[in-house]
This record gives sequence, C-alpha cells and structure tokens, in this order.
Amino acid sequence: MRAFAVQPDDATIHDLELPTPKPEGHQVLLKVMRAGVCHTDTHLRDGGYDLGSRGQMSLKDRGIQYPMVLGHEVVGVVEQTGADAATVSAGDVRLIYPWIGCGQCRHCRAGNDNRCAAGQNLGVARHGGYAEYIMVPDEKYLVDIDGLDPSWAATLACSGLTAHSAVDKVLPLEPDEPVVIFGAGGLGLTAIAILRARGHRNICAVDVSERNLALAREMGASSTALSGPGSDPGDIGRAAGGPPSAIIDFVNNGATATTGFDILAKAGTMIQVGLFGGEVTIPTAMLALRMIRIEGSFVGTLAQLQDLVDIAKTDKLPSIPVAERTLSAAEVSRALDDLTSGGIAGRIVLTA
Repeated sequence: MRAFAVQPDDATIHDLELPTPKPEGHQVLLKVMRAGVCHTDTHLRDGGYDLGSRGQMSLKDRGIQYPMVLGHEVVGVVEQTGADAATVSAGDVRLIYPWIGCGQCRHCRAGNDNRCAAGQNLGVARHGGYAEYIMVPDEKYLVDIDGLDPSWAATLACSGLTAHSAVDKVLPLEPDEPVVIFGAGGLGLTAIAILRARGHRNICAVDVSERNLALAREMGASSTALSGPGSDPGDIGRAAGGPPSAIIDFVNNGATATTGFDILAKAGTMIQVGLFGGEVTIPTAMLALRMIRIEGSFVGTLAQLQDLVDIAKTDKLPSIPVAERTLSAAEVSRALDDLTSGGIAGRIVLTA
C-alpha cells in the first residue's frame, strides 16, 4: 500500500510503499476515505514535545518505531475483516477510535484505553491514516457515522473527542458561570459548540487571532478576549463577567497556564489539554488556599466518542469549519506546515 510517513530525525513526509496488512481474528482492514490533520501530528513530525527546562521528550528514545505513518482522525470503508469479526462487513463506512491501549491493564479493562501507559495509538505507535489502508486491531473500535459528513466526522476522533472529554471534566456548572476557553482553533471551537449543546451559556473564548474569535462567536461564544503581547489578563475576566469557574486550555503553554491560574475563581478548575509545551511556576500556598484543581486531559474514551457521535447525529452540534485537501505526501507536509504557522481556521481533512 502507499503510505506517507516520517523517518527518525527527519521532518520530511516520505511517499513509501508498505506491505498491506492482512486482518486476522477481530482485526479489520479499512480503505482510508478521510484523514484529519491534527496539531499533535506536528509534534510527532518534529520528533517529540517541549518540556520547558527539562528539555525535549524524544519519541525515538521512548521506543516509537519508524517509519511512522501519522494520522489519527480517520474515516474508512471496511475492505476486509478477520475471521472472528462479526459486527462489520465489507463496504461499511466507519469512524475509527484511535486511542488504543494494551488491553490488559486496569485502565483498559475499565474502558479507559486513553489512560494506558503502554498505549498502541493509531498514527503514533501503529500506522495511522495517512495511507491507502489502515488496520484496526479490533472491530469494537469502529463507530457507525451513518448520516454524518465523513470529513467532519473524521475530526470527531480527536478534536471532537478531546473537547468532549475536557468539557466532561468541568460540567456540571450553573449555566451562567464563566467558562474560559484558551485557543479558538479546531478544538476550542468544538468545545464551545459542545458547551452550547449541553446548555451552557457563559463561554469566553481567548485567542491571538481576531479571525478565530469571530468564528468562536459564530459557534456560540458569549464573549471573546484578544490575547498576545501587550494584552491585559484582566480583560478576560471583564469579558466573562467575573473570574472563571473553569478554564479549558487548548494551548497549554507557559503563558496561558500562568494566566489561567491567576484569573481562576476560588475552587475553580483548570483543564490543561494543549501540547504546545513549556512550563509554569505555581505558588503552592495559593494552590491550597484557593482550592484550585488542575487536571491534565488527553483525548477521551471509546464510550465518550460513541456518545459524541450520537450527539452529532441529533443536529445539536454545529460542525466546525473544515478545509478539504487531497491525501498526498505534498499535502500532508503543507497541512502540517500550515498548522505550525497558525494559518488555519478550523480543521484540515485529507480526502482519498
């Protein structure tokens, strides 16, 4: 099969020929129809994550195998199934849950694959969707998206699921309690739409781009605040009508995490999602005196993805802007470059 992959210490997207896998047991082989492009892929292409003063977390040093075929927001059509697969058949169109665990630890047994310390995530530890075909290790990871636009549905596997999981961690709140969203890209816009769909009214979006803030208002943000050099963190609280009860940080760098801690209401919650990197220094006495809860959030569970797809099928969830491009080595590279430079509103989805 044709695949578009990265090699160790090389940010080039290579056009490769790889063996087409043969499914066994409960495995399912799908022909890729749509593959969303995620900020996580930019970090994977770069080989790791910025850990601030602790340096760089190297994926190669953590045992990631190369060549690595990226792409974890995938919709495909079932091509072939293993002998034991009973819930799907050739021709079925499915969204893939890519956050796959070892299947043996207590997290996996409880349905929390995304918490697994030995994760086998598609597009990271196993070949992903920037290819002609993708192998899914078990039919249970396939979600029926009948009636949904496949390009938008592809984004639900990461940006949608990540936003849904983060919102789960801050609700329930009173509908008019301020919730601040840092970052109005694909994830932030989806979180705003989910908060609205779940009845929350006071949502303040914060971004460095006026264009993104305009989109945030279209998706249901009740207020916005422009951040960046020279901005006043107090503007966020004034826009939201008071200190936020919760913050969901889809940027999660030193600046946004510091601002979030400083403006959060007493007994408030910070959900740190983004992977832009850096570090933050927190006064420990204030952490206790203000009873602040800080929680990291990484994607979500299979059950949460199924729940999100059900919400999407009710038409209660407005779709984020999606720019379609052709799946090729050149377009994968260009899309990742565009995401790195911040030149994309919404989400890019590659079509096969």
